[in-house]
Amino acid sequence: MKVKLASNYGFCFGVKRAIKIAESYENASTMGPLIHNQDEINRLKNDYNVGLYKELKDVKDNDTIIIRTHGIPKDDLKNLKAQNAKVINATCPFVTTPQQIVKKMSKEDYSILIFGDADHPEVKGVQSYGQDQEDVHIVLEPSDLEALNFKHNKIATIAQTTKKKEKYLEIVNSLILKNKEVRVFNTICDATFENQDAARELSSEVDVMVVIGGKNSSNTKQLHSICKGNCIDSYLIENESELDSKWFENKTLCGITAGASTPDWIIQQVVNSVESYN
Repeated sequence: MKVKLASNYGFCFGVKRAIKIAESYENASTMGPLIHNQDEINRLKNDYNVGLYKELKDVKDNDTIIIRTHGIPKDDLKNLKAQNAKVINATCPFVTTPQQIVKKMSKEDYSILIFGDADHPEVKGVQSYGQDQEDVHIVLEPSDLEALNFKHNKIATIAQTTKKKEKYLEIVNSLILKNKEVRVFNTICDATFENQDAARELSSEVDVMVVIGGKNSSNTKQLHSICKGNCIDSYLIENESELDSKWFENKTLCGITAGASTPDWIIQQVVNSVESYN
């Protein structure tokens, strides 16, 4: 089977930075999963003894705590720093930016609108920086705007860093038509743009498409959705063990892309396996 990789795929800047930080602090622990890739988290545990805390109450004195790439809510960070623990902030700079935008704009009496998944850790963290939590609104679709009641006649919008820019534009356009002042901040990171564009291009050329990444990763699911739109035989896997040889029957060219939290060693294993299919 012939394989073609997307022109952009895999680890983004923020993830590379977080992995490097974690490797520099052997025996540390992360607050929440460092990234959305269990295989890489397992590697950090095995090679560097990097542990995982899910709750603040579990943190012990003198622990070294690494804040995950997606960030954590403002009060959680404040409470962590107040404990007798060493805090290393590995929050991606592209996530820190919307946090600070929400903080600044809410202080200036703007209602806040976030385009993103309400249950995603990045969005929860960004939301927490709003001065008035009742006036921080989260939507996924333009239709969600109908149910919202903004407290102010001026609105500031930001987007989860891994969302589709086309959907964000739809939401922004709907807001502009009905509100006097809308401040729009493009917080979708460049790596997301590039990976999505590359996936869109490659999936229109191939017979079968494989997207590699965590099943709970927003950016990986977005890549899969984009690929599925061009190539019906598009599959989302976390590693080579999930490959099915039946996917490649009567196919000649397989496209492969990967989410921003997918390490090169997993990608190479998948490439090797796919290339072995006749």
